[in-house]
Amino acid sequence: MTKKTRRNHPGNFKAKVAQAALRGDKTLTEIAQQYEVHPNQVTEWKRQLLERAADVFDGSTSAVKPDNEPDIKTLHAKIGQLALENDFLNGALTKAGLLSAKK
Repeated sequence: MTKKTRRNHPGNFKAKVAQAALRGDKTLTEIAQQYEVHPNQVTEWKRQLLERAADVFDGSTSAVKPDNEPDIKTLHAKIGQLALENDFLNGALTKAGLLSAKK
């Protein structure tokens, strides 16, 4: 039995399917068969399109705002912490004779 790989659809494809569902000239089942996706997926993409439609007109430069944008200060603190740990371990290993002093 071969394992079926998961398909990743691009955003423009999802938008096209969701717009077709919004038009309402075909049933969800017909749209799903036409685009070869599951009817539940059509419903989910339609729901996402309706939820995010207001973001297009809110005046921001980006239509979609990432919720998981990294905090720069936290990342810089982590880099500093790791650099300090590396220096400490380098010195400890050199003193123990497990690391040569030459680089």
